[in-house]
Amino acid sequence: MNLSICAIGRLKAGPERQLAERYLGRAGELASRLGFSGPRVVEIVESRARDEATRKREEAAGLAGRSEGAVRIALDERGETLNSKEFAKFLEKHRASGAKSLAFLIGGADGLAPDVLKTAHQTISFGAMTLPHQLARIVLLEQIYRALTIRSGHPYHRA
Repeated sequence: MNLSICAIGRLKAGPERQLAERYLGRAGELASRLGFSGPRVVEIVESRARDEATRKREEAAGLAGRSEGAVRIALDERGETLNSKEFAKFLEKHRASGAKSLAFLIGGADGLAPDVLKTAHQTISFGAMTLPHQLARIVLLEQIYRALTIRSGHPYHRA
């Protein structure tokens, strides 16, 4: 099953990008052994429109085009919270179901458009706090890596 992260905006060069790339590389090394490919990150250009509604609409179109055919998982503070072991089971459940692709959707500074949230197959949250989209991407990459280590019996997850 292909894992992808469709994210509004770019991570600029610097410590955030380095950390994201570290988890991306680690996850990629484990993924193929467990029946996954990726994860890959798809960066979608942030809208420059003046009003929020137009920005969200333009960004929603970009997310829809890059996640077509995948099981779409929206990241939003109002979603279901999962602990790390539950997230590992969540990934495995989708892989075992025969899903070809799983796309995690991360909004920009304005969040995700209501239509994106409505059409997502599921919405998950990293907690009630609002995170900057760059940090949400890093947390998601770390949790994907952690989930893969849980599934493989690797000692990274010690809880």
